[in-house]
Amino acid sequence: MLGSHLDAVMAIEQVAYLTPWTRGNFVDSLACGYLSRCLFDEHAGMLGYWVAMQAAGEVHLLNLTVAPAQQGRGHARHMLDALVAGGRQDGMSRLWLEVRESNLRARSLYRRYGLVEVGRRKAYYPRAPGSLTEPREDAVLMSLCLDEGAP
Repeated sequence: MLGSHLDAVMAIEQVAYLTPWTRGNFVDSLACGYLSRCLFDEHAGMLGYWVAMQAAGEVHLLNLTVAPAQQGRGHARHMLDALVAGGRQDGMSRLWLEVRESNLRARSLYRRYGLVEVGRRKAYYPRAPGSLTEPREDAVLMSLCLDEGAP
């Protein structure tokens, strides 16, 4: 992901989420040197992107998004493949992520990929502006062992 991609990234982010990342979140992630990739198609343009950070021998997936019109076509799995392969190549031991408790589609994808639910982060995500339910939503903490020799 380059700064020149941010207009396309923001166009997807704004339609994909009720509480999207800001442009500043992406700018800061790039400035900090976080891992980030975009997935393109020559006809459809940008299909999706991910941002992750490596620290203490682990990878933390911060954002993985597929354009809503492109969902259900294996693009998220393809991006996860690239993230996991890169983490293994870099000697990372584990992948971590948080996902909204209500995001059943993403949770299902991550479980099928092999991630396991290992905990909760209470009131981690803001609800959509004007929501009539609780002001915050729990995150489900998920993890995948990247060390292929570990149990």
